[in-house]
Formats: sequence, C-alpha cells, structure tokens
Amino acid sequence: MNNSNNTEEHKGGISDELAFETIQELSKLMIKSGDEKFLCDFLVCLLSKPELKSIASRWLLVKDIDAGVTQREIAKKYAMSLCKITRGSKELNKPDSAFRKMLELLKNM
Repeated sequence: MNNSNNTEEHKGGISDELAFETIQELSKLMIKSGDEKFLCDFLVCLLSKPELKSIASRWLLVKDIDAGVTQREIAKKYAMSLCKITRGSKELNKPDSAFRKMLELLKNM
C-alpha cells in the first residue's frame, strides 16, 4: 500500500494537514502562556538561528512594505529575493490580512 502520508513521513516530512494542526496547537499554547520572555525563550529553543533570522527578516519586510519602502530597497536591505517580498506584499494586501492585523496590534502597543 502506498499511502502519501507515510511516504512523506518516510522522507522526513509531514503532511500539510499535520503541519497546520501543529501550528494551531502551538498558537494556542503561545497565547495561553501569556509570558513574553518565556515565549521568546521557547522560539529560540524551537528554531535554529537561520530560521529565527528568516522569520525576523520576513516580519521586517512586512513592516517596511507597510511603511512605503520599495520592494527593491527591501531586497537590497535584507539580501532577499523579490519573489519573497512580493509574496509578503500580496499577503499584506489581502482582505482580512493577518499581517495587517498584526501591524495594527503593533501600532496599538
């Protein structure tokens, strides 16, 4: 029997469904913790330095797009592909954008 989930797991990957369920679980735990330092420590434990830098640069590009910085300037500033920046821009401009909501939370801090 050739089950695609087993094949993905055998190759070291997980299914999209399991990944999404796990992200939901982690999101709930992060909210429940209510402790900024603990959450930061958790992310540093969970993620490698390159993963942390990748997440940080993606958030920085979203803030820069919102501030009106051009995509080319962002690409140069963070040594990032225009494709990645365009994706961020498209996500930011979607109706009910999670990026937009996070920016509003940031502005109201």
